[in-house]
Amino acid sequence: MIPTKKLPLFVVIGASGVGKSSACEILFKKETNYIVLESDILWNDVYNGDPDDGYRAYREVWLTMCANISQIGMPCVLCGCGEPRHFEVCNARRYFTETHYMAVVCRDDVLVHRMKKLRGITDEGWIYSSQVYNQWLWDEGTQTTPPTTLIDNSDLTPEQTAAQIERWIWERMG
Repeated sequence: MIPTKKLPLFVVIGASGVGKSSACEILFKKETNYIVLESDILWNDVYNGDPDDGYRAYREVWLTMCANISQIGMPCVLCGCGEPRHFEVCNARRYFTETHYMAVVCRDDVLVHRMKKLRGITDEGWIYSSQVYNQWLWDEGTQTTPPTTLIDNSDLTPEQTAAQIERWIWERMG
């Protein structure tokens, strides 16, 4: 089936451990005007390998799924990692009127604390790659095409972060 209803797509991105999934979980449990989806649930080894090919295939699957889900008349909010350039090149991007990107970011010390103390991550390579991606979002996020809105949740609770994400969504839904 080819999706015929075109709605906006909302993509919430951020480094591992930054708090995006905690905030999106809150939205997932309470929201009834849009569908919140966590992109990690479909990841598997078939997408490993060449980041350009594997990641694109992964994002094609997600965009196609979001487009089909949107046929009920409600937009999707997709939570995960990525950059606008990873989504905008996908063939399934054509199924949406527009895509909106928000990156959840935090101070480096907060990110390391959340990963080590709250999530129990001890893999220094994973922590470092999250720090690099988080810093990239701080430095380059607003320069992407389309631009990414940043939300600094360094001093916010997951509930406060969710409230800011929700406000951002509603402002764009009209």
